[in-house]
Amino acid sequence: MTPPDPADPFGTAALRDGTLLAWQASPTRLREDTATESDLVRAGYRDRVLTELAQNAADAATRAGTAGAMRVWVGDDGLHVANTGAPLDGPGVQALTALRASAKTAGVGRFGVGFTAVLSVSDDIEIRSRTGSVRFSGERTRTVLREHDLTPPRSGVPVLRLAWPTAAPPVSGFDTEIVLRLRPDVDARALLGGFRDEVADLLLELPALGSVTIGGAEFTCVRTDLGDGIHEIAVAGRRWWEGEGPHARWLAPVGDTGEIAPVGDDVLRAPTRSDEELSLPVLVIADVPMQPDRRRLLPGARVDRIAEGYARFAASLPADQRIALVPVPGFARSEADGLLREAVLAELRTHPWLPAADGDDDLVPERATALDGLTEELAEALADVVPGLVAPALCSPRYASVLGAVDVHRIGPARIAELLTGLDRDPHWWCRLYDALEPLVVDSVVAEELASIPVPLSDGRLVTGPRTTVLGSDLGVGGPLALPWVRLVHPDAAHPLLARLGAGTVTAVDLLSDPALFAAVEDVDPDDADAAAELADTVLRLAEHVPAGALPRELGALLLPDTDGELVPADELLLPGAPLAAVLVDKSPFGTVDSETADRYAADSLRAVGVGWGFTVLRADLPTGPDHDLPDEEQWWDTVDTDPDTLVAVRDLDLVDETRWAQALSLLAADPDTASALADRDGYTAWWLRTYAVLDGQLLGRLRAPDDLTFEGLLDPCPHPDAEQLRACLAASAVDSTALAALLLERLADPNRHPTPAAVAAAHSALAGAYGAGVLDVTELDLPDAVRSIAGTVVDATDGLVPDRPWLAAVIPAERIVIGATATARALAELLDLPLASDAVSAEPTGPGRATEWSREPQAVLAAATAGVPLPRGPLTVHERLVVRCAGAVTGEHDVAWWVDRSGTTHCTAAGFAAAVASGGAGT
Repeated sequence: MTPPDPADPFGTAALRDGTLLAWQASPTRLREDTATESDLVRAGYRDRVLTELAQNAADAATRAGTAGAMRVWVGDDGLHVANTGAPLDGPGVQALTALRASAKTAGVGRFGVGFTAVLSVSDDIEIRSRTGSVRFSGERTRTVLREHDLTPPRSGVPVLRLAWPTAAPPVSGFDTEIVLRLRPDVDARALLGGFRDEVADLLLELPALGSVTIGGAEFTCVRTDLGDGIHEIAVAGRRWWEGEGPHARWLAPVGDTGEIAPVGDDVLRAPTRSDEELSLPVLVIADVPMQPDRRRLLPGARVDRIAEGYARFAASLPADQRIALVPVPGFARSEADGLLREAVLAELRTHPWLPAADGDDDLVPERATALDGLTEELAEALADVVPGLVAPALCSPRYASVLGAVDVHRIGPARIAELLTGLDRDPHWWCRLYDALEPLVVDSVVAEELASIPVPLSDGRLVTGPRTTVLGSDLGVGGPLALPWVRLVHPDAAHPLLARLGAGTVTAVDLLSDPALFAAVEDVDPDDADAAAELADTVLRLAEHVPAGALPRELGALLLPDTDGELVPADELLLPGAPLAAVLVDKSPFGTVDSETADRYAADSLRAVGVGWGFTVLRADLPTGPDHDLPDEEQWWDTVDTDPDTLVAVRDLDLVDETRWAQALSLLAADPDTASALADRDGYTAWWLRTYAVLDGQLLGRLRAPDDLTFEGLLDPCPHPDAEQLRACLAASAVDSTALAALLLERLADPNRHPTPAAVAAAHSALAGAYGAGVLDVTELDLPDAVRSIAGTVVDATDGLVPDRPWLAAVIPAERIVIGATATARALAELLDLPLASDAVSAEPTGPGRATEWSREPQAVLAAATAGVPLPRGPLTVHERLVVRCAGAVTGEHDVAWWVDRSGTTHCTAAGFAAAVASGGAGT
């Protein structure tokens, strides 16, 4: 055997001769090689430079039995990719030049057709190895073709068919180095950036690689054994839990919180990324037959085998993380995805991995049961009632579709009620069960499903359904109440859930709210004192612990004796010493309950049935109209845009003595129930007090809160010590009614009032705003003959002017200016029937100025910067002195700081820039 030539250890000369001989013998073969290589670059191996080189590096490490290291950097002569492991050998060189064949017998890939991926960035490739080096060159191949009278194809030449030996060794510390002399159109920096994005995937896909260095950044793969066949893999700051089956590896990403973050959108990796789209929650790295370019599965490939062992992987994970491995129901992304999803689901359905409620052995999903809303307490109660219960954490609606995908049998409350039928348990067990079931009853549907749940009775029977039973909880009369005419729930089993499911809860409030009781109250003969006393005794004993307002108004008809011995309805009586009596008119319809009755029963009991102490509060849910017997209720309903959800109103306000309102307001503010009604400005109580209550000779609605200075000098402050709590019952800071508007107009025209200019402007702004918003009924407004100027003077309305352009105010005497906000000037003028200044005054500058631009004037720029507003636009003329000649409602010549003429040009002096810029120049 002829020893290899040291200068050409891989016999590249003979390989070149053989290839050239084949091309000379068949020029078609040359075109075929060119087309084949081009097709591989443009199709099968596009965008796979690093992937293919990493596969070669991984295979080299496997063959050498070492952990592979790979380094990628850009040098002066191109892109360098070096790796450790088995060096280049003769079969490898032959595989490189064969184009259609690979020398690999095992591993991922070793210098087969995939190496053509490098041609996407380079036509000059050198492979340096410690056993010898070779170089491929498109330019050199063209030269050789011409030397052999072969015409290079127009589409190019097959770069990887002819190899030449070189003497360059690999970089120190590596066994093989590939140098790609990049084409001019290839951006090396962008190429390295793309490589960095691929590194994490490649380290996951190719376990033979331990580290990859891209430029100056090193990426390592750290593998930690967690036990139970699970490994944790850490790459580039991210973590994955890895499970392994006979034909695949699965990697579940783990987030910063230690929980699996399902993938949901990836591709099959065999072992590197293919074009087979997947929607599984894990990365799938499988040993499965692929087409030569490893982008698509071979027809007939056994995809289902990839799922073998997947359930074991799930079972090895923490119990609270396993459900994340179930594919979320949805459309498959590819045919392979559909087959693999179905295989994975079949694997999960038929193997034990699902956490059980009792925490013991894992469940096989198709034999497991999930109860919607299951809790730990309910699971414990149902442990021997419902076999195969899934862990409570998985029984929320969030996992319903996922559990359905693996055929977990789902049951609801109705099935639970059915399974409990005839169950022999002690009352305490039933109470614990009801307590555990209660969180499930979130709506009437669930309540209906539990309508047939068993209920133990005090006589030992077990009946079906709570609706025929009553609960005997403490009624405030010395213990449970004996009710022989109803099915009484055993005291040890009594639970609020039974009331929600239809059981009659025999509390004091429920008994006192029974329509049968109302009928009995109405049927009492006023002349039968004994019958009235007997019924009153029963009701008042039950009402002992019931707060006032908790019972129906109908109990106010209960007959009680007054101080004259007459039987009077309870809601027409007051307790002895009731503070309400001190504020009512002398001839109020209220009497006083007799002292003997007041001494015998608790005051709370008497108040619960309607006997008065202070003001009482009416609460009505979903009211629809003025049918609550409240004074002036119809007027209030006219102010309401939509019916309130709850009507809360203080009763009997119309019975207050007009001279005692200060005391009555103190009483209202001191009681939390009535105080809350005072705070609702749109509510009936605040409205009634604003409209009818009188304090110091003025309606409350005409007074302002002491700290509300909006209309200071126009409205008087409320003198009551509880003014802060009465704020909603006083005048608002805005004009919200025609009555308040009329009052402000009257006060503005009153020369005896001395509001500040700010209060005058605020009042005008509020009036104009209300008028513009359509709040006011102008037909009910009588305009005074006088108006208030910004100078604080009261002037004849015929002299007033409303400035609607800021510069006009400079020529109008302050005694004639009626102003609010410039934006609402027109509304104010219409409301007060005053002329707008722009309609009544005309003026133009009299002297010449210097035409310029805003951006050229330092003072203008400084003013805009200081005020934080944009620099105005439009024509600008600067004057040393600016005089305008006026005509109309104002005449004569006036010195002004700035002005805007009819053409839209802003005229300005040095002193006027700040105001002009703040007003936006001619744009205002």
